[in-house]
Amino acid sequence: MNAVEVEELSMTYRVPVRDGGLVAAARALVRRQYRAVEAVRALSFGIPAGQVVGFLGRNGAGKTTTLKILAGILHPTSGRVRVLDQVPWRRHNQYLREIALIRGSQPIGDAPELTVLDSFHYQQVLYDISDGEFRRNLAELSELLDLDSILQRQVRALSLGERMRAGLALALVYRPKVLFLDEPTIGLDVSAAKTIRTFVAEYSARTGATVLLTSHTMADVESLCPRLILVDDGAIAFDGRRDELGALFAPTKLIRVTVIDDDPDLSPYGEVLQRDGNQWLLRVARDVVPATTARLLDRFAVADLSVEEPSLENVMDQAYRSLRQTKDLAS
Repeated sequence: MNAVEVEELSMTYRVPVRDGGLVAAARALVRRQYRAVEAVRALSFGIPAGQVVGFLGRNGAGKTTTLKILAGILHPTSGRVRVLDQVPWRRHNQYLREIALIRGSQPIGDAPELTVLDSFHYQQVLYDISDGEFRRNLAELSELLDLDSILQRQVRALSLGERMRAGLALALVYRPKVLFLDEPTIGLDVSAAKTIRTFVAEYSARTGATVLLTSHTMADVESLCPRLILVDDGAIAFDGRRDELGALFAPTKLIRVTVIDDDPDLSPYGEVLQRDGNQWLLRVARDVVPATTARLLDRFAVADLSVEEPSLENVMDQAYRSLRQTKDLAS
């Protein structure tokens, strides 16, 4: 059974428009004009319980709007949505106790004068968590996210990384079954971001929670998400495994080879991306990789050779370029 079911989901905003100048401003007071902006267009997908999925796209592609609909913050223009077999925007108490929306841009609540521990006790009351369950969950989260040193500090005094760790723990202290993560590591240093990624993976594996993650940080996606949904202009452009995305939008692989020969020339075997002495990095079309490696092994004294997929960052760049070209041709 899918934890998240989305069918033909659409969301259109009415945005006020007017020409520049005082006359146009005065006219807009009497007769305001609007234009329709399609933030989401006929999205359909399902996510099985316990799956961690990357929800990717350029800025303005409709990712955050979709997450807000799934979390019950926005009411869509049309379409059918079920999360844990409930309609999100009805915002039933039971539903709100089973989901969490965590935004990296606003990781913790709106009461900066409270201590972190006070914030946890507020969550306990809000979500009606028993004392025993609260103590167990808080102890576990404090250990995993290293919170003991900040529990007595005011939220306003926390660094961004500390706020993110505390905000994540606050959202999970009531053990939600579905997590919507919107840029959870934005602005964090390498160590703090790694801590968040490790924790999310462990939480999902331990509890069976379903996770839908948006992020422009490809390290988040590569470490957490075996399945990717790519949206472009509010519509789904791809839904499948990471390796399938690479095969579709990046029709090349990388061959990293070290040869023993004196002054070798490997340029006829592929596009040379990098050379350091006798170490070469070549970009080669996927369909000729086996033949190219065979030719290299036959022609040169090879000390080391490996075939690599392009990085997800490069694949996404190629995907965006391809989608843009397709759109330009269509127009």
